[in-house]
Amino acid sequence: MSLFHLDEKTLKVAAVVLFYMSAALVMVFVNKAVLNNSPDLPLLFLLLQLLIAVILLHASSLASKRIEIPKFDFAIARKLVPVVLVNIIGLVFNTLCLRDVEASFFQIARGLVLPLTIAVSSLHTQTFPSKWVISAAAAVTMGFMVGVAPSSNLPATAIPSSLSLVYGVLSSLFIAFHAVLIKSSLPYCNNSTIQLAWWTNVGSALFLFPFVILHGEPWKILEMAQTTTWDWTVFVWGSLVTGVFGFLLCVAGLLSIKVTSPITHMFSSAARSVLQTLLGVLIFEDVLNVNRALSIFVILGGTMFYTWIKSVESATPSRRQPDIETGNKGYIPLKTESRATLLSANTKTRRKTE
Repeated sequence: MSLFHLDEKTLKVAAVVLFYMSAALVMVFVNKAVLNNSPDLPLLFLLLQLLIAVILLHASSLASKRIEIPKFDFAIARKLVPVVLVNIIGLVFNTLCLRDVEASFFQIARGLVLPLTIAVSSLHTQTFPSKWVISAAAAVTMGFMVGVAPSSNLPATAIPSSLSLVYGVLSSLFIAFHAVLIKSSLPYCNNSTIQLAWWTNVGSALFLFPFVILHGEPWKILEMAQTTTWDWTVFVWGSLVTGVFGFLLCVAGLLSIKVTSPITHMFSSAARSVLQTLLGVLIFEDVLNVNRALSIFVILGGTMFYTWIKSVESATPSRRQPDIETGNKGYIPLKTESRATLLSANTKTRRKTE
């Protein structure tokens, strides 16, 4: 067999990985470009993305019978309020964090996603993670601390504010809450991640709308449209592109879980993080010093180590150790829940962090 022979399965995996990486990168950089262009319209921008996602879900249901849109049920809606509230609060903090930090620093600002998810899951399931999982979380936490530590060789414009770091930590915390709540919410949606995505996007839009009005963003956009300094096309096209790619990211996440292995997904996520850093430096002229590069490296290393640990544990059912992610007292591979966790992360505008 030729060294360069590629079978159908290999090509399919490569295509899915490329699709997922491309959609995730487009989301981050187009989001950042719009927020740089319209920093006073973060909530309206987020609302438009949610509405576009809902429209595309309905359009997809017309094109494919595999996508089923649930009928509105007030009883189900009431049960899903916690997961919807946690989702939209996390999205808002995520958007505000991306607005206030550089694109290459964004993954550092939200670097505590893994440690906080492990902590929240452990408290929820009343189980204690293994020493190797704790080691991975400690490494990621150390990487975060290195990245946010004061550095004298940064220009004033590149230094993140304390508030932006708070946004990043809160965004990470609500992602952790969401990962826990999503497991208890799936049964209300017939264990369908697509139906849960519909409920989440619709509910988030409904909860967000009053705050868009209270923040005065509809009037702000009218004022900005009358000035010659604001390019409204960036906001309009950016909203459309991120709305579409946010939806595609949901699809890409599901395909990635279905077609690729956890190890492949781990390395593709690592490669995407490196590309995000390099593109941030090239496109937005972000500052990348030794501290930030080391921080990204340590966070990626800890995350990859954690993924490898979970992959090994999943391949060894005889160990029967508690799984803090699924909440099971013994080993049970729950593919549906893995898909749901990734789907929920993909539907966020600042996300893919994994």
